[in-house]
Formats: sequence, structure tokens, C-alpha cells
Amino acid sequence: MTTAPKVWKIVRMEATDNRSRTAQILLTFASFVVVVAGIKAAAAIVVPFLLALFISIVCSSPLFWLKGRGLSTWLAILIVILGIILAGYIIAALLGSSIDDFSKNLPAYSTKLNEQYVGMISWLESRGIDMSRFELVEVMDPDKAMQLVAMLFNGLGDVLANGLLILLTVIFILMEASGFPGKLKAIFRDPDRSLAQIGRMTENVKHYLAIKTLISLVTGLLVAVFLFIMRIDYPLLWGLLAFLLNYVPNIGSIIAALPAILQALIQFGPGRALGVAAGYVVINMLIGNFIEPRFMGKGLGLSTLVVFLSLIFWGWVLGPVGMLLSVVLTVTVKIGLESREDTRWMAILLGSGVPGKTETAREEPGR
Repeated sequence: MTTAPKVWKIVRMEATDNRSRTAQILLTFASFVVVVAGIKAAAAIVVPFLLALFISIVCSSPLFWLKGRGLSTWLAILIVILGIILAGYIIAALLGSSIDDFSKNLPAYSTKLNEQYVGMISWLESRGIDMSRFELVEVMDPDKAMQLVAMLFNGLGDVLANGLLILLTVIFILMEASGFPGKLKAIFRDPDRSLAQIGRMTENVKHYLAIKTLISLVTGLLVAVFLFIMRIDYPLLWGLLAFLLNYVPNIGSIIAALPAILQALIQFGPGRALGVAAGYVVINMLIGNFIEPRFMGKGLGLSTLVVFLSLIFWGWVLGPVGMLLSVVLTVTVKIGLESREDTRWMAILLGSGVPGKTETAREEPGR
């Protein structure tokens, strides 16, 4: 007789717990939607700040290295800032001259591409292959790839127009970097444990950004030299595009190769275009299968589906620059989720495979 009330009490408790978990999930989802809407609305401010933040993370290693050699904080920051200004000047000069020239020639390139595309469709139809010519030409417009590149560089150029704001933000972040651990230590109740978690996450982010930037730079240089040898117009522009899109694994290399292949098709025809495509395949296989896994490690990888979805999501939220930062932002989120046991399952879902028991967040560069 006394067991029935106990059973009903247990059922009511389980129902209450389920409602509580459901309410928590809905509240978390609603908070996520509000935060994303706020970021999208403030994209004009958020994008320069994110660029400044990632530049600061990459530059923090040489800053601390200079300070370790006995230089004062101000002198070390000055040297790092001069290096950033020099790199920014080179990129701005490249973007300014090449993009202007490319934009002027874009209508002529579009006309040539459409002529060659229609000619290819006609040749296939003359061989008895029905390509539904007009519908296919309407759906698969070949000059959209060129227009996408122009839009991407124009978006990046608009952000670089705020170069002074980005530079000042980088300076202030680097100035605060040395005193930030002390502030965090005064905030947390258990500073040693909290600082250890933050330190691991920061080191993983710094490692990822530094190695990825170096590998992307090597990729861009190899592409530029290869295209210069092949006598393709704008080799530095396509090398810069390869450098930027190398931050987006798998998909980025394909997107970066398409404009250069189309440029070769316009200039020299199908034979040279196939040669350029083969060169891109060799470069990306060399970098992606041999060099990058040796230095990057396996724990920071993302699944191809997550890469594609992050490209769409961050591009929608932050525009063209968000597409370039998409994987960097997602990897940063993944590293943050890995730093806590209660959120590690989400990091595993974002990863490229099932981690082993002994797998660490990253491997040592020499392994």
C-alpha cells in the first residue's frame, strides 16, 4: 500500500527533472540566437576586433621571445608593431594594384569564359551528348568564380581600410598581455586550476594559429612561384588567395585553385589549365598530407562537415572576412570546449575522428 505513493513521487521527480533539462536546453538555444544576432548586427565592429585579436595571438610569441632576450616591453612591442606595419603595407600594396587591375579586366574575362564555356557545350552536343545547353549555362555560370574572388578581396580591402583601428587594438592587447594573468589570478577562487586551464587553451590556440599561419605562408609562396613559372597573370594575387584560404582545410584549397585555373584557361586554353590544376593538386597534397600533419598534430582537426557548415555560418554572420576566419573561430571554440570535461563531448563531435584514450590535444612538432 505504501509503495504506490513512493512510485508516483519518483515519477513526478523524474518529470520535473526532464522539464528542467528541457527548459535549460531551450534557454541555452535562445541565448545562442540572441548572441549570434548581436554579433551579426555589430559585424562592422566585431570583424576588426577579431582580426586584431588573432594578430595579437600570433604576434605574442615573438613579443615574449624578444622580452626573454632582455628587451623592454615597449621596445619589444615597437619591433613587433613595425613588423606588422611592414607586412600590412605589402599586403595593401598588393591588394590595391592587383585588385584594381583584376576588376578592370573582369568583364573581358567573363566574356571569354562564357564564350569558351558555350563552345565546350556545343562541342559536346555535336558529339551526341545532350547537355541541355541553355539551362546548364544559366545554372553553371563560369564567371561567378571570378566575381566571388573579387567580392572576397573587396570585403577584405574594406576591413583593411580600418587598419589604424586594428593596429591600435593590437598595440593595446599586447600591452595588456603581460599583466593579464595577474588580473585573472585575482578574479578566480581557485586561480591555479583556472589559470592552468586557460593556459592550456591559450597555448593550443597560439600553437594552431602560429603553425597554420606559417604553413599557409609556405603554401601561398609555392603557388605564387608555380604560377609565375607557368606565366599566369596575377601570380601574387592568387598566392595571397591560397594563403588566406589555406586556413579553411579541404574546401579552401579547391576555392583557391578555381580562379587560377580559369585564368589559365582564359590565357592559354585547356592544356595550360590542366597543368595549373595538377600543380595545385601536388602542392596541396605535399602540404596537407606530409608537412601539416607533422607539425599541426591530429587533435585540432575538424570534420569536413563542420568545416563546410562553419564556412556558411561565419560567412553569413561576419561576411567575406568571416569565411576566412570561419575555421579559426571554430577551432578556437573546439579548443575551449576541450579544456573542460563537461563540454569535451561537444569538442569530440566537432573533431575529424574518434580520439583515442592517449591522444592529446596536439603533438609535439618533432614527432
